Amino acid sequence: QVQLVESGGGSVQAGGSLRLSCVADGQYSHHCMAWFRQTPGKEREGVAALAMAGNAVYANSVRGRFVLSKDNAKNTLYLQMNSLQPEDTAIYYCARRGSWSPPLPIRLLDPDEYDYWGQGTQVTVSS
Repeated sequence: QVQLVESGGGSVQAGGSLRLSCVADGQYSHHCMAWFRQTPGKEREGVAALAMAGNAVYANSVRGRFVLSKDNAKNTLYLQMNSLQPEDTAIYYCARRGSWSPPLPIRLLDPDEYDYWGQGTQVTVSS
């Protein structure tokens, strides 16, 4: 069973920054990983994903503010979140695809393409 453990959430004021971390047990360099977020009553939303070529894709709502990166030596995926806004408030989840084959590029931010999920970390942005 793959385990993903997120950390780094918290409460900040609008304009602030947070860095989320996701530690994955075992090798993940051959699997697509991504960050999602969810608020009560809404569907889980793709935020950023790391494609197999190493490039990152972002949701329109966070592009230019969030940066995805990874440290293979530490089996850790990071999400640097800058210029946070109240609408960024959500529980943020790290996810890993089960198959080695990557999803179609257009589906990199589709939660149905991922099989393993962390427990989530709360991010709250106040105005």
